[in-house]
Amino acid sequence: MSEQVSFGYEEVSPEEKTQRVGAVFSSVAKKYDVMNDAMSVGMHRLWKDRFVRRVKPRPGEAILDMAGGTGDIAFRMAAHGASVTVSDINQDMLDVGIERALERGLSEDSGSLVWSRQNAEELSFGDRFFDAYTIAFGIRNVTRIDCALAEAHRVLAYGGRFFCLEFSTTEWPGFREAYDAYSHKLVPRLGQAIAGDAESYRYLIESIRRFPPMKEFEGMIRAAGFARTKVEPILGGLVAIHSGWKI
Repeated sequence: MSEQVSFGYEEVSPEEKTQRVGAVFSSVAKKYDVMNDAMSVGMHRLWKDRFVRRVKPRPGEAILDMAGGTGDIAFRMAAHGASVTVSDINQDMLDVGIERALERGLSEDSGSLVWSRQNAEELSFGDRFFDAYTIAFGIRNVTRIDCALAEAHRVLAYGGRFFCLEFSTTEWPGFREAYDAYSHKLVPRLGQAIAGDAESYRYLIESIRRFPPMKEFEGMIRAAGFARTKVEPILGGLVAIHSGWKI
């Protein structure tokens, strides 16, 4: 029987998932940031600020921001003086990020940002190339998460750090049920109203439900070779910051 992976609540071939995830992000690219504000009532901005504080980007560091698409994390890290390579498998998402960078006066000539189309499972960068690897709200959309984690470990220098911001499952009683009802019923409607695409946002919510629980994902990070792994839950685990070190 051929390998099957999850696409939301469906089981599909790895090739079909990669293709369908690509179509989702091409569809939502131009309204992606507006929808993030609408879905989280602006809280995603606070989560990303907190995430970057944990990363502690420093001047002169080379950081790979994978699934960086529209640049939200990269802009924050570049402001601290780091040199950030923004990578995404989806060119439409990168194009939105490049446009946003130009609006901020951040061209590639400045040296703080580089844009590179990459597959997280097969990076083109050399071994031990980066000081830090970040991925925010992207790892759950990768077809083979174990391959992406192995690649993250490979491209990090010794002493390099891995940070992942991702949705999980809140452990707060009551809040979990309320969020489930909100996300399944209202988020697709918001997607239709704002982005003209309910189905893509239905998949994105389903992908959160299929993502491994916090401790299980931490185990996957350790299995990829990272040490000193840590999970920092936000809102009881609705969102979590995962980290590890290459030593």
